[in-house]
Order: sequence, then C-alpha cells, then structure tokens
Amino acid sequence: MFEFLIKLKWFFKENKWRYISILLVLIIVNILEVIPAQLIGRAIDFISTGEITGMLMWQLIIAFAVVILLSYAGGFLWQYMLIGGAVKIESIIRMKLMRKFLMMSPAFFEKNKTGDLMARATNDLRSVHQATAWGVLTLIDATTFMGTIILAMGVTVSWELTFYALLPLPLLALIEGKLGRKINAAHKESQEAFSDMNNSVLEVVEGVRLTRSYVQEKDERRRFRGMTDGYLDRFMKVERLDALFQPLTILVTMASFMVALGYGAILANRGVITIGDIVTFNIYLNMLVWPMFALGMLFNILQRGNASLTRIYKVLETEDDVKDDGNDVIGSTDMNFDDVSFTYPLSGRENLRQVSIELKSGQTLGIAGRTGSGKTTLIKQLLKYYPKAQGRLVIDGKDIGRLGRKELRAKIGYVSQENILFSRTVEANIRFGKPEATEEELREAIRLSALDSDLERMPHGLDTMVGEKGVALSGGQKQRISIARSLIKDPEILILDDALSAVDAKTEKRIIDNIRQSRKNKTTIIVTHRLSAITHSDIIIVMEDGRIVEMGTHGELEESGGWYSEQNDYYQTGGAS
Repeated sequence: MFEFLIKLKWFFKENKWRYISILLVLIIVNILEVIPAQLIGRAIDFISTGEITGMLMWQLIIAFAVVILLSYAGGFLWQYMLIGGAVKIESIIRMKLMRKFLMMSPAFFEKNKTGDLMARATNDLRSVHQATAWGVLTLIDATTFMGTIILAMGVTVSWELTFYALLPLPLLALIEGKLGRKINAAHKESQEAFSDMNNSVLEVVEGVRLTRSYVQEKDERRRFRGMTDGYLDRFMKVERLDALFQPLTILVTMASFMVALGYGAILANRGVITIGDIVTFNIYLNMLVWPMFALGMLFNILQRGNASLTRIYKVLETEDDVKDDGNDVIGSTDMNFDDVSFTYPLSGRENLRQVSIELKSGQTLGIAGRTGSGKTTLIKQLLKYYPKAQGRLVIDGKDIGRLGRKELRAKIGYVSQENILFSRTVEANIRFGKPEATEEELREAIRLSALDSDLERMPHGLDTMVGEKGVALSGGQKQRISIARSLIKDPEILILDDALSAVDAKTEKRIIDNIRQSRKNKTTIIVTHRLSAITHSDIIIVMEDGRIVEMGTHGELEESGGWYSEQNDYYQTGGAS
C-alpha cells in the first residue's frame, strides 16, 4: 500500500513544509474534535448529580460553539493545502509526460498506441490525483484522528474498556490488506481495457468516412460494443471488490459497539466509570466509524493510484532509442552518405542497404523510386529519428552522431507525406515554422508555396480555421500550407517528402520554380513519384528495395534505359493521365 507514497517521496521531500504544516494543523483539529464528546459527557454527569446551573450550561454551550468554529476553520485550512498539493503533483507529472511525448523518437510511438498514451495522461493521472488528494488526506486524517480518539478514550474514560472495544480492528486491517492487493491487480486490468477502448475510439473517429463508404457501421458498432462490455466487466470487478469495504467496516464497528455497551455497563456497575463516561465513550466509538471506514478506502485509493502510477512511470522511465549526446554545430550543409545501412526497430529486414551519396552545399537532390523502396527511410536518417545507422552519415565533415538533434533540426525544413496541421488558423499553422516571422516573411512564404490564389477563395483568408488535421481543406491546400510552414523559416536544408502529390502539374511547376529561384545557394532534397519535380536536380537517385540502383543527372538517367528512363517516357507520352 505504501509503495505509492514511496514512489512520490521526491515530491513530498520538495514540499515537506507544506505537509508538516498540514500535519500540525490536523493534530490541532483532531484535539479540538474530541472536546465536544467530553463536554457532552460532563453535562450528563452534572445533570445526573444535580450540579448543573444556568451559568454552567451557557459556559458549556459557548465552549462547544467555539470548538466547532475552530475545527471548521482548521479543517478548511489543511484540506485546502492538501488538495493544492495534489493538483500540483498532477500538473508536474502531466508536464513530465508531455515533455516525454515531445522528446521521444518515432520508434517509441510505434511501440505504444496513441489511445494507451492518452489513457495514461488522463485516466491514470486522475487516479494518481485521487490518491495524492483523498488517499493522502485519508491516510493522515484517519491515522491521526484515530490515534487522538483512542488516546482520549483511554485517558479520559478507561484503558481497559478501550482495549476490549478495539480488539476487532486488527481483523479489519488484515482483510482490507488482502482486498487491496486484489483491487490493485483488477485496476491494472481495467486501465489496460480502457486503453484498448480508447484506441478503438480514435480509430473509429479517424476512419469514420472510410467506415461509411464501405457501409461498415453495424460491424464497427458490434466490435466497439464488445470492447465496451469487456471494459465494463473489468471495471465492475473493481467495484465489486470496492463494495466489500463498507460492509466490513460496519460489521467491525458494530462488534466494537457491542463490546463497549456490554463491558461498559459492567464497569459502570462497579463504579469504575460514570454514565457520562459511557456516553462519551460511545460517542468516541461512533467517531471511530469514519477513520475505520477511511482506512478501508485508503487501501482502495492507494492501490488504484499505485497501479496507475506504475503505468505512468513505465512511460517516464522509457529510454529514448536515439541518444542526443552530440553538441557539435554545422556551418556548411555538405553531406555524405557513406555505405549507410539501416533496419527499423520493428522490422525483420534491412530497410536501407549500403547507400552512398555525396551532396555539396547548395545542390538539389532528387529521390525517386517505387513505393516502399526506402526513400522516406533515407530522409529520416538526416532527421535523427532513429538510432544511428551502420556506415557513416557526415554533415559538414562531422558524423551525425556528434550533432545535437535540436541544432540539426533547426537547420532543416521538413515537409512530410502526412501534411500534419493543427486545429488553428491558416496563419497560425504557417507561423508554426517561425513564430516570430514578419509580415513580409509570411507573405513571401505564401507566394513561394503558391498558396496566395487559394487564400483569396477561403472565407476568412489567413484567419480561416483549418479544422482538426486540416479536415476543412483539400489535399493540395494542406500540402501548400505545410510547404509554406517550412519555407517561412528559410532553412539551410529543405526536404520535400512527396509534398507535391496532391497539386496539379501547373501549380507544381510554379512551386518548383519558386524554390529554385529563392534557394540558389541552399540545399534542397525532393522525394517524389512525379519525375517532373526533380528534372532540374543536380543529382537524382533511384531507389529499389533500400538500395540506390540509379544515380546521375536527368539527362544521364534519361539515356540509361533503366527505371527512370521508362518512367520518364511514360509521363512524356501522357501515360500518367
């Protein structure tokens, strides 16, 4: 049970004065809360002996009111500080998770599903919040309050009666410990089922158009219902175990009441204690119901929190496959792929095989080849997305392993095949490449990407909302916004990874011409299936099954009689239309 608290000792150590203050205020409040029972017992004894007077009654009432008000103020103070601590730790862990998500390489996201990561950042984090708020509250309040009450029962009434009345408590602790371990295991299963369901929801939402076009709504509903039922079964297993805590607490409490009434009557007959003492003792026993019940909840809440924190820590403790221990910077963008071979972490075959290319700063490299030939894999080596490949990749005479990821990527403008856009305005998506860009730089990026004519047709121009993942835009518009986003930073190395596939031939020519004119002294790499986009390139390579099978200029490859020549003839004769 206390494993959860041990895992968070770093936080409690950093905020020790907050929790010391909470403990001190709580002890004071607990002492105040046992005073009313004493006042009631004394009042009953005064009445039974005939010593009560009007003045004495008013003194008891005023003392009672003062104690209640002070208890209320103290209770508000310590609970406010405790819940504030829970919100703080939730915020810290959430930021740690976000930092981890932002820093991890693609291999991490290939191994972990998006829905599962979302579940850890939401549902699991909510369980951690509950444990650090109500769990710690219950732990501190229940233990200190119980200790205060037991001390008051023994000192002010009878240690003997207290001992016998509390005999059932160890049995409760034993049973609840076993239940807590079962809840921990069941909660892990429940959270994993929630992650699977979350993944399913994401797939349904993202693929809703495809589902409708194939009329698969009923099958998707049936599949999702099965996942929902599975999650419900696991969740209800946790709730069934949880529901056992309260009845157990009530049974133990009733046993304590029976002992207190029976043995208390014997002690009263002997003259050891008074009637008022019996009333006070039973009030204390009644007050013990909350801490005893709270201890039951404590096992439950902390076990759930521990299960969720374990899942979160598993993500936080994951080491990135790509080491970022380089600190060299580059001046020129001369690059050399020297016999580079690479295999994806989850792949069973070599995805790049002995690739060698030499590209001088300011040159343009065109990359062509069939789908799945390794074109994008080659590009990802430059971006340091995956662990260092075999062979050498050198930029400005320095091995890429010696270059920091942040510094390297700051030199690169990358337009991927996915054309990822955020649910913001067109302008905000373009400025993402360079938030501090001037209006002139913004307009120039729009012109170079041939987006200006489309902006005139958009309802609000640059202020048009693109919708989630650019759903409100056409494929060509998304591609040109992505290109503008890269061009606005005027990168030393521009990489277009099949970034012109959704634009027409006329627009493609305009964009390529703009890039050639504006980037005469800067390196450009263009990956494409349309050979018209790379005919101007200084070097063109054709890839097949991870290898370079052809290399040269457009003229050289046109005369080679290979795949490039065949494709060029095909396009020239209009075969692609």
